[in-house]
Order: sequence, then structure tokens, then C-alpha cells
Amino acid sequence: MIERNPLKEKLEGYKLILGSGSPRRKLFLEEMGLDFEVRPKSVEEVYPNHLKGSEISNYLAELKATPFKEELVPNEIVITSDTVVWHKETSLAKASNKEEAFQMLRTLSGDWHKVITSVCFTTTTSQKTVNATTLVKFMDFSDAELKYYIDLCEPYDKAGAYGIQEWIGQIGISEIKGPYTNVVGLPTHLVYKTLMDMVT
Repeated sequence: MIERNPLKEKLEGYKLILGSGSPRRKLFLEEMGLDFEVRPKSVEEVYPNHLKGSEISNYLAELKATPFKEELVPNEIVITSDTVVWHKETSLAKASNKEEAFQMLRTLSGDWHKVITSVCFTTTTSQKTVNATTLVKFMDFSDAELKYYIDLCEPYDKAGAYGIQEWIGQIGISEIKGPYTNVVGLPTHLVYKTLMDMVT
């Protein structure tokens, strides 16, 4: 007989809400064996210019929790998240077209960059934000490889204009330091630990 999932058991009596429409984050929570409701809300993802790196992802993860604050009831926990690709002191956000995606990937080609994901846990009485950083090194891509990937996957909904789980991640990552799930969009080890610590 399989033992019960320790986190799922601990969350009995609580309602977990994923405040994101990301299919990747939804899949991770499912694979963690958790019961949850998907309740995405849109916010304008604008942050102060002086913020850098994890400050940006922390700010945006907390900003995404704001619309939930007035509707949460006791024993509800909403999870919101944001991922930043940080390269040469610049945040590479989502690309709006092919040209922007190509320029972002050309910049990342042959170099290291940081992928930072922040996760915010909000209840009626508290808020906790954690983040993880993964270092990723891309091989030197040809223009043809970048154009093929962009046409194939249309990665316009992803920070840095790429998804590590897609073709470019399969063929183009020469080195990675840190959690893989963090690059996909959710540092699952931190989600697990934080929820275990939050629920008494």
C-alpha cells in the first residue's frame, strides 16, 4: 500500500488556489499530487525601474496576488508566481513578435544567463515570497536554428522568449546550475517546503 502524500495530508482543511493560467505551473502542482483550483487573474505587469533580478520577480509575484486579497477566506492559500530571465543587468521579458524573440535569443546565444522564479503564498493573515535562481548556458546558435525554433514553438508567452522544455532546450543547453523546474516556471522544491512550513 502506498503511503499518503505528506503535503496533501497536511493541507487537509485548506484550499489551494493557483493564481495563474500557466499550463506548466498547473502540471507541476498536479505532479506534486496536490488538489487545487486554478483561478487566474490578470494584472498589468509593470514594476519600478530601479528593481533588479529577484527584486523584479518578487514584486510581480506579489502584485499578482493583490486581486485575491479581498476575496480570500480563512484556510485558503493562493499561489502566484513570476519568472525573470536576467542577462547583463537586463530583464528579458516576453517577446511580442518574431523580431523581438530573435533578438532576445541572439543575445542569450553562447552565454550564461539567470532564470529567477519567485513564488508568493498569500492567505487572509500572511504573505510569504520565496525565489530560486538557476544558471543556464546556451550553446552558440545559428540564425537558422533560432528562426526554426521561433516558428516551431512561437515562444511569446515566456520570459526570455524560450521554454527549456521545448526544442531549444533539448538541443541548446550546454550547462545548467540549479533546479530545472525553476526554469520551466515553478521551483517545486520551494513550493513543497514553504507549504509544509506554512501549514501547522
